[in-house]
Amino acid sequence: MAQKKNQGAHHLLNYEEKRALLEAKNQEALKGGGEQRIKKQHEKGKLTARERVDLLLDESSFQEIGKFVKHRATEFGLDKERYLGDGVVTGYGTVAGRLVYLFSQDFTVFGGSLSEAHAEKIVKIMDLAMKNGAPIIGLNDSGGARIQEGVVSLGGYADIFYRNTLASGVVPQISAVMGPCAGGAVYSPAITDFILMVQETSYMFVTGPNVVKTVTHENVTLEELGGADTHSSKSGVTHFSCTNEVECINQIKKLLSYIPQNCEDEPPHLAYNIDDEVRPQLDKIIPENSQTPYDMREVIDGIVDLDSFLEVHKNFAENIVVGFARIAGRSIGIVGNQPAFLAGVLDINSSVKAARFVRFCDSFNVPLLVLVDVPGFMPGTDQEWNAIISNGAKLLYSFCEATVPRITVIIRKAYGGAYDVMNSKHIGADLNFAWPAAEIAVMGAKGASEIIFKKEIAESKDPVAKLSEKVDEYTEKFTNPYLAANRGYIDEVILPENTRLKLIRGFDMLQNKIDKLPRKKHGNIPL
Repeated sequence: MAQKKNQGAHHLLNYEEKRALLEAKNQEALKGGGEQRIKKQHEKGKLTARERVDLLLDESSFQEIGKFVKHRATEFGLDKERYLGDGVVTGYGTVAGRLVYLFSQDFTVFGGSLSEAHAEKIVKIMDLAMKNGAPIIGLNDSGGARIQEGVVSLGGYADIFYRNTLASGVVPQISAVMGPCAGGAVYSPAITDFILMVQETSYMFVTGPNVVKTVTHENVTLEELGGADTHSSKSGVTHFSCTNEVECINQIKKLLSYIPQNCEDEPPHLAYNIDDEVRPQLDKIIPENSQTPYDMREVIDGIVDLDSFLEVHKNFAENIVVGFARIAGRSIGIVGNQPAFLAGVLDINSSVKAARFVRFCDSFNVPLLVLVDVPGFMPGTDQEWNAIISNGAKLLYSFCEATVPRITVIIRKAYGGAYDVMNSKHIGADLNFAWPAAEIAVMGAKGASEIIFKKEIAESKDPVAKLSEKVDEYTEKFTNPYLAANRGYIDEVILPENTRLKLIRGFDMLQNKIDKLPRKKHGNIPL
């Protein structure tokens, strides 16, 4: 009997030792590359990988996967430095009660560089997200491929790129660049749906300033070459530029609140009681002179639920506005020409910006509202030589392909081919409304009159007066919305103040819309 008791004590002691070992391992994993490196991270104004995870996810919801993974390389002294987790924190949790999968690269471990084991952890998370239909969030902070591992690390990147591509259109993918992201590493965020960057502390580029200087003899800083402001305003690579990491993470949470879990899911729909939905302020936005600009955001604010508009790509291609909002609690995507910038004309950048947004909304069942005030496509050699034809076609293709509920409101101008491209009835829009001041024509009245009545004006004793007369005649006959309404291209001419109510009823009517494209492997969008 005494012998059995001793054996029991021995087993109990072993169990306690195992508990202590596990606790020690957990503490080791939490430290990353060590307290000194964490301190340096904070001195740069950056959070650690785990602090970012804790800030993003609901309290106590994070479940870590791969905490005890270590790299397998032994060359160049790597066998002497083997940190638990190998430079990336991976797992799942909830944001506002909704499941998400995420990885957060740890710059305190080998500069967050990607190794074979590091990549395998990320791939495992992406595979789980695909199987379970939940968003993937990547918090990127990495110096790139781990040089000591050679081609193995490059293979790890390719494995991630492949998963990014397979997941595209299946589950939402969000990338937050919260430190360096250079070389081949940039292509994973580039494939994802939305990219967020932090001013002053994050940057993205394929080749760094030193290589640029050697090859092109340009002197450029990290921030100028690939900082948040550069990519949010010049290249359009990033959708959101944030002043700090806390704002960046809060922006991710807000973005998630508008989009569904996966392509089979519906966007979040908040409870809403229909009340007095007339908005008299909309009657006062459009100037009497059709050449006078106004801010399309004022129209958007007058139509959507209070403070619900989340603008995407705000600083890039400002002649078009895109973003998410809610109408009567329903999540929608908005595309609107911006008369306050370049008169709202469509050019290369605005076409690509809007096309990308339309395709995201269509992939994830987000209904589309299109607000039109467009004088046409941007003329000039710069646009033609840089392929405005194929780039403008991207927007056209995106609308034609979209099967989600689509409603258009022509606010003022809808001229030429741009009328067709901006979600006209002819390319599959479900409901098309126009305000009474809408001008729908091949071109502006003055230009059209100068062509149609050229001979008559030239032979007149007072060409200026005759042109004015013909402009008025053309305007009365062709540029009002009623000719299009007579043809059925416009479903109804509505008062601006009633727009919100019409949209609430329209989207409600279309909520069960079913539309299928012809059977095919996939289309060949003009890239």
